[in-house]
Amino acid sequence: MLNPNRPLIEALTKFKEANPISFHVPGHKGGMLSGLPAELRTALKYDFTELEGLDDLHEPSGVIEEAQQKLSSLYCSDRSFFLVNGSTVGNLAMVYAACRAGETVIVQRNAHKSIFHAIELTGARPVFVSPVWDVPTMTAGGVTATQVGEALKAYPEAKAVILTYPTYYGIAGDELEETINLCHTYGVPVLVDEAHGAHFIVGEPFPRSALQMGADVVVHSAHKTLPAMTMASFLHVRSDFITIEKVARYLGMLQSSSPSYLLMASLDDARAYAESFNEEDKKHFAERRATFIKQLQLIQGLQIVETDDPLKLILRIEGYSGFDIQQRLEAEGIYGEIADPYQVLFVLPLLKVESTYPFDEIYEKMKTAVASLNGLDKKRSKVEAPALGEGLSCLAYTFEEAANMEVEWIPYEDSVGRVAAASIIPYPPGIPLLIAGEIVKDEHVQTLEKLLQMGAKFQGEIRINEKQIVVVMNRVEE
Repeated sequence: MLNPNRPLIEALTKFKEANPISFHVPGHKGGMLSGLPAELRTALKYDFTELEGLDDLHEPSGVIEEAQQKLSSLYCSDRSFFLVNGSTVGNLAMVYAACRAGETVIVQRNAHKSIFHAIELTGARPVFVSPVWDVPTMTAGGVTATQVGEALKAYPEAKAVILTYPTYYGIAGDELEETINLCHTYGVPVLVDEAHGAHFIVGEPFPRSALQMGADVVVHSAHKTLPAMTMASFLHVRSDFITIEKVARYLGMLQSSSPSYLLMASLDDARAYAESFNEEDKKHFAERRATFIKQLQLIQGLQIVETDDPLKLILRIEGYSGFDIQQRLEAEGIYGEIADPYQVLFVLPLLKVESTYPFDEIYEKMKTAVASLNGLDKKRSKVEAPALGEGLSCLAYTFEEAANMEVEWIPYEDSVGRVAAASIIPYPPGIPLLIAGEIVKDEHVQTLEKLLQMGAKFQGEIRINEKQIVVVMNRVEE
């Protein structure tokens, strides 16, 4: 049955039902030439291109424009965009729209790597603000208004403040609106990577969206918490500092010129899902969540930690790392979002009244998983917070300078005082321990050693077996 509240889906469905004959791309010809499994080939019948009546993402004037207008109306933006290259392309576009080479940007240190890639590509000069360590979740949290204010005083020429909200683990805090207002008094726009907060628009019990609190540009990964396909994301603009035209221009450059209609259809659906999430749905979600948590609390030894975002749950077992727990859960067919040295993170489904989820079955499997840890040697007796650093920090060399310098691999224990030639990012939690061009400090080495001992995984340039990192040959003067 067609739903007029989903204009793009309605247009795709009507087009497909007319049994069109394809002499156009894509080459799978409606799935007829595909060797994919039958279930996947069915979806290919809707994998169209820019045909009459289906509009064009890069020059929307029909059903895509209507779908994006509905998205903008829901999030109360000046304009909203569908993203088919993930939140990554949204982060790239908003940074490009805000700054140019050589200009200063203030950026929260525990940002997604796409933010750092955007800064590198634009040639901007980052000033890093270290996040506050959140003790309850044992993760890096947000930055305070005071920290951002100090950065603005020290760097009044800054062209943008780039923040992450909420964190991967659902930490929202209560200072974002104050921070945004403060930045605006300096005439500085606030760009927010709100990848994990697309569902905040449904209202309590979820935190408020950064867009509702006055952020200038906000990026959402609709696929993370709303029912969109992987890579399907949103970008919203409501600003007196960043023009819609500039954001649109960079999206036109950075997004695929052959956008997936399957991804765009899932964005149309995800928006409709959030828009129709009513008070009865909220009550149902809260009840199912509460029941599930009560079940989990009956499992001996399992600790449950709730965060600001009710969709996120943290699971711990004293004496075991998150990797130990993850391994046992996956043996029972349960896959969490992520594991870290301390815990496992679950992302719950945003259930409506008519939705079902096998919580009772999950509970039984989790009992088995946790019980299987009993009798094993405990691997962790004490948890210590990694050194995140304090205050503001800058790079000794720009990304471009570091990339063009001669480098060498050396033992990381000998790297204090040298300059990192490439970024090293413990993942999880995704905090850049070292950024290319940054001076290696003693606390970096100590934290690296602790994380390696706990079994953390890394992105970036590091030779774990050889215990080496790559640094530039040039030595900076003390």
